[in-house]
Amino acid sequence: MKKAFIQLHIAVFLAGFTGILGKLILLNEGLLVWYRLLISSLTLWVIYLFQKDKKKISPLLIWKILGIGAIAAMHWVGFYGSIKYSNVSVALVCFSSIGFFTAFLEPFIFRTKMDWAELFLGFLMIIGIYFIFHFDPNYKLGILIGMASAFLGSLFPILNKAVLKNVPAYTVTMYELSGGFLFLCLILPFYFQISPASYFLPSASDWFWLLVLSWLCTVVAINLSMKALEKISAFTVNLSYNLEPVYGILLAFVVLHENKHLNVGFYIGFALILVSITAQMFRLWQERKNRGTKKEESPLVG
Repeated sequence: MKKAFIQLHIAVFLAGFTGILGKLILLNEGLLVWYRLLISSLTLWVIYLFQKDKKKISPLLIWKILGIGAIAAMHWVGFYGSIKYSNVSVALVCFSSIGFFTAFLEPFIFRTKMDWAELFLGFLMIIGIYFIFHFDPNYKLGILIGMASAFLGSLFPILNKAVLKNVPAYTVTMYELSGGFLFLCLILPFYFQISPASYFLPSASDWFWLLVLSWLCTVVAINLSMKALEKISAFTVNLSYNLEPVYGILLAFVVLHENKHLNVGFYIGFALILVSITAQMFRLWQERKNRGTKKEESPLVG
């Protein structure tokens, strides 16, 4: 059990590190995601070919998974675009608003009852983002792109719910990364009209950080999360991933020294977001405790 918790938090830490890599890799955000998906999906396919137990899935389900991958790809393009137009800390704050969009969209899509507590906590995050938006006009474009990315990111786990009931998480991830790559192959020529790329082939340092992003922060993080799921519940994994933006922002402070360039508005907004994350984690833990142990479905992580 202890080993599983260590594996889980290494995976969350690696996920938090992706924001810093978005700053270190100088490629256009569209190309950055394209290379990430190319390397990650190829690696997962190679691993998959050597697996003994391969579950066959229908062509229709494959197309659905590929479509979800396209949404995920645009989410990542927006996330890294937010980093390019602002910084890692601001982009990760916007990333944390996924909770607000999920609380609103999930009941709408599945026709279920609205969870007003979740909506309130998500709205608290939006207020936090407003403080940053209001006090520092330099980051407005990055914040708008980051919010659009968070909206797409909120659709990702919602749409995955039905898929993960029938297909293993590893297979879903493999097809989704492949779908995102194929989708970007189609749209990048048009995307470059909006956001031109200064160069197309990664430099030596870009290649190094791309491999770190693709292998460590994607493939290794996914495998660590799935190994952790063998010992601990999906609930615990999902709860721990709430810490991803917190880890990422702290890493940006330590590695990139972004705290020197942030004003009081950021810290007020970040404090509100921390309150929201803490309250949501406590609330979920309390609900879990009240209803007792229950089998849960594995999430897609990484």
